[in-house]
Amino acid sequence: MARTYVSAVVPATAESVWQLVRPFDALPQWHPAIDSSVLEEGGATTVGALRRLRFAGGDTTVLERLTALDDTARTFTYELVEHPFPVRRSVSTLRVLPVVDTGEAFVEWSAESEEDAADAAGAQTLVEELYGSGLCALQQHFAVSRPLHVASAD
Repeated sequence: MARTYVSAVVPATAESVWQLVRPFDALPQWHPAIDSSVLEEGGATTVGALRRLRFAGGDTTVLERLTALDDTARTFTYELVEHPFPVRRSVSTLRVLPVVDTGEAFVEWSAESEEDAADAAGAQTLVEELYGSGLCALQQHFAVSRPLHVASAD
C-alpha cells in the first residue's frame, strides 16, 4: 500500500476553505485540472454519492464515491470506482484545519492506494502533482479575494 500526502497553508479561514471544497461536485470551481463534475447518484453532501470527473484538456474521466463526510472535523473521504490509472484501489481524504495563530487554513490531501510495484512511483507522482496543483489553486483563489492590510503612515 502506497501513501501520498500533500499539504498547504491557505490564506483564508478554515471555514471559508471548507465551504468551497465541501460539495462533492465542486472541484471544477477551484481545481484547474478538473473541467467538469457531474453527480450521477446522490447529492453534493450525501455519503455514497457518485461523481464523474472530466479532466481538463482531454477525454480522461473518473468515477468516484464519497465514503465519509464530517463537517465538524472538516474532512471527507472518497474512493476511485472507475478510472484509467494503474492502481487497483485508491482512497483519498481531504481535510481542512485552522491555523490558530494566523487565522489561516491548513489543508491536507492524502491518498492510500494499491498498485503493482512497477507502477507505484508513477502513480504517486501523478497524485502528488494533481493534489499539489489543487492546493496551489486554493491558495491563489483566496489570495486574490483576500483584502490586503495596509498600515497607515501617521
